[in-house]
Order: sequence, then structure tokens, then C-alpha cells
Amino acid sequence: MSGTELARKSAVTRAKRRLEDKLGPWAVFFKGFVQHPVMVGSIIPSSRFTINRMLSRTDWDRCKLFVEYGPGVGTFCQPVLDRLRPDGALIVIDTNPLYIDYLNRTIHDPRFTAVLGSAADVETIIKDHGHDGADYILSGLPFSTLPDGIGPAIVDGTHKVLRPGGAFLVYQFSAAARDFMAKKFERIDSDFEPLNILPCKLFWGHKD
Repeated sequence: MSGTELARKSAVTRAKRRLEDKLGPWAVFFKGFVQHPVMVGSIIPSSRFTINRMLSRTDWDRCKLFVEYGPGVGTFCQPVLDRLRPDGALIVIDTNPLYIDYLNRTIHDPRFTAVLGSAADVETIIKDHGHDGADYILSGLPFSTLPDGIGPAIVDGTHKVLRPGGAFLVYQFSAAARDFMAKKFERIDSDFEPLNILPCKLFWGHKD
């Protein structure tokens, strides 16, 4: 590829990023959904009602590490950072480089780390970033449409890295996630948020 072609490609990339930033997170989220609908599971981000209800049972005073699977464009990220203690950390994991790139360009907080990878590898990821366990793990991944074996692997890894007293927070459009969670979490609390598109089922799997 010639220097002129490289310069043209670089200019196009910068133009696309400027357009995405101008259109806002919804445009980026929709683009990611179009690229990987099975992994994203929703055409628009979660509502503020879902966010507040989902995070309401978290003991923020004891939370040193909060992990999120499938952060998308960061709908939960700033609300988590707003609640997280000053010496806490937030690690988000996504398989879509579009989202990871967007998050790294728009969130500037020393407590925040965005990782391109699979939630099934959570144990390795948090160890690589200097942590021996997580206090809370949040997931909006569509368990009912994940490839075979991925759902159980994610739940197994999640239960393993959660510290005693921690919890696995899951929001879904169906109850399929609860079936996966029940294989590892004996105590699961459930709730429902109607003010979301679509109405959302909420689950908290506790590691007692």
C-alpha cells in the first residue's frame, strides 16, 4: 500500500470517528448491533431505570473491583464510576473492537480499563490487571443466543473469581440466564424493569 493510499485510509478512519462522535453513542451501539447481533442482543442501550435498579443492591463501600461483560458504548460505565469508591477499579470486557475503541476514546478515568476479549476468560483478564478477585460482575450478554458452551463457561468463570459476599448481576429480555446461573449460584434474587425497551428481567446471583 502506497503512502497516498495509507494517508487516504487514515483520513477516512478519522472522518468515521468524528461522525460517530458527532452522532453519539446510539449510532455506535447500533453499528455494533448490526455487526454482531447475536453478541449484542439489543438494538438500543438500556434505560436509566434499568441501570438504577440493576445497581441498587450493590454495596459500593466494599467494592474494590467491578467487572462488566458486554459494556457496549458504556451505558453502565459512568453510573458505575460515579458510585465506585476512589480506590476502586472497573474492568469492562467486550469482544467487539468497535466498542472497546469507543470506550477508550470517551472515558477518561484512571479507575477504568477496557479489555478486548471474552467474558469466559475473566479469571485470566483480571489477574493480568493485578486483581485476585472481583466483588461484583455485571452482564447484559444474551445467554440464550451465545454459541454452545460459552454461557456455562462464563458462569463458571464468574463464580470462580467472585469474592465471598459478591454477586453476579444480570439483565436480560428472557429468563434463560437464570437457568445458567442456577447451576453455580444457589441464591438468586429476581426483579423486573418495565421501563426499558424491551421490558427487562433482572437477576442477582449471590456468592455467599
